[in-house]
Amino acid sequence: MLQINNLTCGYDSKPVLRNINSKINSGELIGIIGPNGSGKTTLLRSITRVLKPQKGEVMFEEKNILNIGFRELAKKIAVVSQNFECNYISVEEFVLLGRIPYYKRFQLFETKNDREIAEKYMFLTDTLKFRNQPIKDISGGERQLVLIARALAQEPKLLLLDEPTAHLDITHQVRILNLIRKLNKELGLTVIMVLHDLNLAAEYCEKLILINNGKIHKMGQPEEVLDYRIIEEVYKTVVVVKKNPISKKPFVILVSKNLNGTGNPV
Repeated sequence: MLQINNLTCGYDSKPVLRNINSKINSGELIGIIGPNGSGKTTLLRSITRVLKPQKGEVMFEEKNILNIGFRELAKKIAVVSQNFECNYISVEEFVLLGRIPYYKRFQLFETKNDREIAEKYMFLTDTLKFRNQPIKDISGGERQLVLIARALAQEPKLLLLDEPTAHLDITHQVRILNLIRKLNKELGLTVIMVLHDLNLAAEYCEKLILINNGKIHKMGQPEEVLDYRIIEEVYKTVVVVKKNPISKKPFVILVSKNLNGTGNPV
C-alpha cells in the first residue's frame, strides 16, 4: 500500500529524516517509536504531503503522492492529530467535517448519506451518545474518540495517528487502542501510529519502526525491535525486557539509578 524510497525531508531546507526506506502492506498495524525529536511526526507529515521530500519519494498504491490531489488523497488517507481548534461546534458537526472530501462542486451542506456515514462511525466509536454536545464539554479521552470518528468518516484505506494515547489515563489508553486494533482486524484498515509508550506499542502493533536521529534504527516485530541492548543504545537508559506473562509480547522495565546490580536499593 505504502512505499517510502530514500526519503529525506525536514523544515526550512534542514533535513530531519534522512534516507528513509520502508514498505507498509495493506492491513498492517504499524507502530512508530523513538526518542523525542527523532522524526516520528515528521514521517507522518511526509506521508500526507504536509511536507514535501527534499529527496526521494512516498508512493501510495504505486502512485507518487505528489501526483495525487489533496481531495483524492483525503479519501484514501486520514490523520488523527493531537491538537485541533473546534471547541465550540458539536461532536456531530465535527465528525461531519470528515465528509468534505466527498462534497461535489458547489455543494454547501452534507447529504443524507453523509449524515448516515457520520452516525455509523459515531456509533462504532461510542460517541453517538454526545453527538449534540460541544466538543469543549467532553473529556480528553472522549475527544480522542471523536477525532477517530471524524477520520473514519473520510472512509480511508490508511489511518495515521500521532500519539493517540498522549495525556490519557490507562482506561482511555486501552479503550482507544482496543478500538484501533478492532478497526484494523474487522474493517481491514491499515494503521500507522506514533507511540511513546514502548509497552503499548509492543502489545498492540504487529511491526515496529524505531527511528533515531532521523534514520530508521531498527524495523521488525516487537520482539526483534525491543531488545534491551537496542533500547539502551537509542534511549540512553538502562532497562530490562521481559515477556508479558499473558500476551507473551515484550515488556520493558525501567531500572532506577538508585538500584545497584543486585536490584537492592543503594
